[in-house]
Amino acid sequence: TGMNQQAVFLATIIASSIGTLVMGLFANVPYALAPGMGLNAFFTYTVCFSLGFKWQQALAMVFICGVINILITVTKFRKSIIRSIPKSIQNAIGGGIGIFVAYIGIKSAGLLNFTSDPGTYQVLKDKTVVASSGAVPAIVPLNTPSVLLALFGIVLMVVLLMANVRGAILIGIIATTVVGIPFGVTDFSNASITAGTLGSSFSQLGTTFGAAFGPAGMGTLFADPSKRLLVIMTIFAFSLSDTFDTIGTFIGTGRRTGIFSMEDEKALENSKGFRSKMDRALFADSIATSIGALFGTSNT
Repeated sequence: TGMNQQAVFLATIIASSIGTLVMGLFANVPYALAPGMGLNAFFTYTVCFSLGFKWQQALAMVFICGVINILITVTKFRKSIIRSIPKSIQNAIGGGIGIFVAYIGIKSAGLLNFTSDPGTYQVLKDKTVVASSGAVPAIVPLNTPSVLLALFGIVLMVVLLMANVRGAILIGIIATTVVGIPFGVTDFSNASITAGTLGSSFSQLGTTFGAAFGPAGMGTLFADPSKRLLVIMTIFAFSLSDTFDTIGTFIGTGRRTGIFSMEDEKALENSKGFRSKMDRALFADSIATSIGALFGTSNT
């Protein structure tokens, strides 16, 4: 996209920190906010590469998306969306999120091996298979260090969670990383503390901070009459994806973990202003999206 890597890295950190602080201090719910990988991919590959928008224009659209989400939160439009979701789908959201995250973890751990039917296919650097035919998954042999380490980490986390140990997942991640060092799985050879210092990142932040409002961003976003409808539809796509992503996460995880109680859900439907936790959480999420665009990152 042409965005400076260090600037985007720092913008992501700042936006995530501010968004998480707003979520914790204002909404008082234990959710950490960060740019979603799905919307990152949409920002990069669809909006910039496929549709041909400049990254500054894409940031401007993300900012407008955040403003729209703030408005629909304040005007209770999001409440109407939540109420319109059938109970069966609400109950299925949590399971869907869990299965999706579990699949990503299993695939990233190398526990699955994909074979392609006869046809053309390509294996990318991250071992993703792009094929013109069907790809069949299979469990890999459980005799390699990386696979054994992944299984060790899963078992350790499950045991710690069942024992109600605080920070079980974090402890599991750290322990698995440390255990992987003697097995040669954890590799620090490419790590460098001089490749991108904090000072250089701050110096590059100026290339993305406020770029959404510059001549290449908001200044030219609606300049081309032939693209105005496309701009509006893209903003709508950003807003729709962000809205349902947030609602799905809150419903799927908040209800299961008790973050949002039944009383809080009733308050969401009947109260005015920001009296319920979910009201405040939805507002905090909307604020974080606009802040992220201001600093130079996608929907937070």
